[in-house]
Amino acid sequence: MRLDPKRQRGFPTGNSPTSIPYRVFPEARDASEAAAQEIATLVRSRAAEGRTCILGLATGSTVVKVYSALVRMHQEQGLSFENVAVFVLDEFLPMTPECLQSHVRFIYEHLLDHIDVPRDRIFVPDGTVSQDQLSDYCLKFENRIDEMGGIDMLLLGIGRTGHIGFNEPGSGTDSRTRPITLDAITRIDSASNFFGVENVPRRAITMGVGTILDARRIILLAFGEGKASIVARAVEGEVAPSVPATFLQQHDDVEFFLDSAAAANLEAFRAPWLVDEVKWDDILVRRAVIALSQSVEKPVLMLTDADYNNNGLQSLLAEYGSAYEINLSVFRYLQNTITGWPAGKPDQPNTVFPKRVVLFSPHPDDDVISMGGTLTRLADQNHEVHVAYQTSGNLAVFDDDALRFAEFVVDFCEQYDVMTEPCRQLTSKMVDALQNKTAGSIDIGEVQKLKGLIRRGEAAAGARVCGVHDDRLHHLDLPFYETGKVRKNPFGAEDIQITVDLLRSIKPHQIYAAGDLSDPHGTHRVCIDIIFAACEVCRNDDWFQSCVIWLYRGAWQEWAPHEIEMAVPLSPQEVDRKRDAIFKHESQKDRALFPGSDAREFWQRAEARNAQTANIYDRLGLAQYQAIEGFVRWKGFESDNQS
Repeated sequence: MRLDPKRQRGFPTGNSPTSIPYRVFPEARDASEAAAQEIATLVRSRAAEGRTCILGLATGSTVVKVYSALVRMHQEQGLSFENVAVFVLDEFLPMTPECLQSHVRFIYEHLLDHIDVPRDRIFVPDGTVSQDQLSDYCLKFENRIDEMGGIDMLLLGIGRTGHIGFNEPGSGTDSRTRPITLDAITRIDSASNFFGVENVPRRAITMGVGTILDARRIILLAFGEGKASIVARAVEGEVAPSVPATFLQQHDDVEFFLDSAAAANLEAFRAPWLVDEVKWDDILVRRAVIALSQSVEKPVLMLTDADYNNNGLQSLLAEYGSAYEINLSVFRYLQNTITGWPAGKPDQPNTVFPKRVVLFSPHPDDDVISMGGTLTRLADQNHEVHVAYQTSGNLAVFDDDALRFAEFVVDFCEQYDVMTEPCRQLTSKMVDALQNKTAGSIDIGEVQKLKGLIRRGEAAAGARVCGVHDDRLHHLDLPFYETGKVRKNPFGAEDIQITVDLLRSIKPHQIYAAGDLSDPHGTHRVCIDIIFAACEVCRNDDWFQSCVIWLYRGAWQEWAPHEIEMAVPLSPQEVDRKRDAIFKHESQKDRALFPGSDAREFWQRAEARNAQTANIYDRLGLAQYQAIEGFVRWKGFESDNQS
């Protein structure tokens, strides 16, 4: 969808108009394809003119699909890049080109190794430049851009601090290519690629804000809910050095390409009724009424005609006729979402009881973190509950923990006099590899398996707390994950078939899957895509016709109240039991290797979010609970499913 200029520059609640045009796409891949098409069009037009096309390119997960689309166009459509020169935005400092985390390696692996850009027209900031040569090097890099005629099109991402390139808060429009000290948040966000924040370099080389603004055309891509706040600040907020991306408002030809999640906080999406005429459907009505209730701090049933009229909802009031009718409709919906029987009651007519249930957990702890209370309910209500751990989670185990387990094996075998020579050699190899491992390097295969076993044992312990039988735990170890690197392989036929085989062996009545697409490492997104692909294979199976798929969240975000279709309330005792289950994941306790943007422990995040959902329900005028876990039903094959 592309907003027309009126809506792109419509006035939100404050006095500042929307300043940056943006397009919103259903999915990140659609936005990436559109960006790639625009780059391809520019490359072809410059070639037709006999001119060199100068591209400025970013690195990172946001732009991966753009580059894969360009590679596909080169290989399948004959798109040539012989007339192209490439300038990469930034690089860590220090950083050697062969390191896994180097931007040199990234841009070659994802793009340049697969297309025909002349090698003498590729310019990536050099992370090996010595301190005494940095100033001269950066000046030469800047001069090279000018000598080539300036950047025609620049592809950007955006950081949570609002940085573009590595221009951290405080960067001004006069800044050019230079070394910079990285913000703590930026280093935390990069931690997953370096196997821990302590391994992330503290400095980088980056094009300056001024260099970026000199580009003739700028496309910024942002995907996921984690970027929603900073996107809204950049597009609609006041220009300020504290958020360098706001300087893009001063550019004559810039556009943001967003998915719907990243656009969620923009005024046209957060409260579209304040911007333009809308077509009221059930979801939009719920959004508006809940937002109104929260804004005026009244329960839903106490909202008045004046509340609607005074807060931009005249059209909704006109359509329904009275606040009473609107309030009652929304309140009844919310009330009906609440259930203590997530798989139905035994005396419910036309209901299978007990049910066979499969809970897919992307990592070995997502089951208890995100829906530990509901999992306990399902088990306690005597349903046949299976938990399928999609990945081993071995990347998230600290080396110290793995070393401790390897040394324990040695001590155990020697204590009970069962040590064998193969065991001694194996443990010695693991201990040596862990003790001599360099920061950010990949574990040897044996250590990867050991870390996977650590996570497997913790998963079993956590599931037992929730009442799940050991023989109903399934460790799928999907191949896409088992690279030893944070960057995973694309999922393939084997990942899908493993999932299909499990589903067909259990024939579940209910499936629970992680819809938490804000996972900063991308594993959740891949895992849900695999489940959907497996469901496509199974969609004509007899058992699938009555199967209901519920999406949970919680590790990174929660469902908004207007989205929730099933709300499972938790008592204080159930909250304690859920916490005990999370605590069994000792390798993730106190400090997780990949914490993401939230510094709290996972149990703290889960409790706070579940309590917040319960508090929202309470303030909307519903029953008061200690905590609530929310779910949304997947409607991908709605026409084939029965409730």
